[in-house]
Amino acid sequence: MKSCGVVVEYNPFHNGHLYHLEESKKHAKADCMIAIMSGNFLQRGEPAMIDKWHRTEAALRGGADLVLELPFLYAVQHSDYFSQGAIQTLAEVGVDSVCFGSENGRIAAFTEAFEHMSKHQEEYDVTVRRYLNEGYAYPEASRLGYESISFPSGSIDLTQPNNILGYSYVKQLLTYAPDIEPLTVLRKDNHYHDEEIHGKIASATSIRKELFEERELTEKAGQSLPPSTVEVLHEYKNSLGLWHDWEAYFHLLQYKIMTMEESTLRCFHGVDEGLEYRLKRTIKEAATFHQFISSLKTKRYTWTRLQRTLAHILVGTDKQEARVLLRETPPPYARILGMSDTGKKYLRGVKKETSIPLITQPQQLEHEMLDLEARAAAAYYSVLSPERRVDQLKREYGPPVIHS
Repeated sequence: MKSCGVVVEYNPFHNGHLYHLEESKKHAKADCMIAIMSGNFLQRGEPAMIDKWHRTEAALRGGADLVLELPFLYAVQHSDYFSQGAIQTLAEVGVDSVCFGSENGRIAAFTEAFEHMSKHQEEYDVTVRRYLNEGYAYPEASRLGYESISFPSGSIDLTQPNNILGYSYVKQLLTYAPDIEPLTVLRKDNHYHDEEIHGKIASATSIRKELFEERELTEKAGQSLPPSTVEVLHEYKNSLGLWHDWEAYFHLLQYKIMTMEESTLRCFHGVDEGLEYRLKRTIKEAATFHQFISSLKTKRYTWTRLQRTLAHILVGTDKQEARVLLRETPPPYARILGMSDTGKKYLRGVKKETSIPLITQPQQLEHEMLDLEARAAAAYYSVLSPERRVDQLKREYGPPVIHS
């Protein structure tokens, strides 16, 4: 059975994701589509608007056959660690190809960029370190590093978010799993950061903006979503009372930061370069999460970097613990969140060939990464009513979503 992997967040699953899944399946000539999906917290450091179980349901109804969880520690990271966790897990479950969406759309441009970077890695690293020491944020230092090694004409634009992630995927594939074929699909009709909905394919950013501003599922947002996602979004809000965003967690974050000493804050993953003092100063003056992060943001501390750090503070990710776990390759397990009949058949064929445990429930394995997942779940569901919170925490230890 030929398989193709995709790395996803589905926040929420929209028509662009549906297009990507369908095109990836065609490009790869795949029988089984395997999605590795961030859990309840995402790469930009945001809580997912609905939990991983409902997003898994939407993914299966949209054409995915097997949904694996990208653990919290990999999910809430910059592109290198994010892609490391995702690609190495997909390699361990035996995918034949990995297909990602990009602003470029030509896979040769990504492989050529990797080959060029391999020849100029030292020069790039020196340039990036210099700009970081001058106070630049990592994304800008990286951009200047790419400029310094003069990528060939027609190469990829590494200021574009999906190109950046795509390059990281290709780097991981060519380094760690060269037998897996990299593929890419050109993004269609919208830009990653577009904030307005135009037509049936819109960015997830614009869809979330519409939903959170209106606090209901509008016709405008609905036109960009498959009917199955509309149902799942309605169901989640009706049963659990909200769609998650950072504002719902601000009081908890404020309490943690205000009651901790700087020396304690310094121990959390991402709190570096004296950020603990800035956190303590700024938190007292903010009434909302938006006010808080707007005051925190500087040239060095980007919005995304700060959100990731705040997610790690909320969850309680210890800096030393994270360093040890991120050095472990491949990832210590693959957790199955959901599967179709095709996904079940695929798993039966690969189960004996994987070098890491395939688990359906966290109690099947003891590992520090799963302990961190339990803390992430506790943090994510903490904003629900007590009864709903208890139910959702029990669900964390339940079986995968099955879709026939």
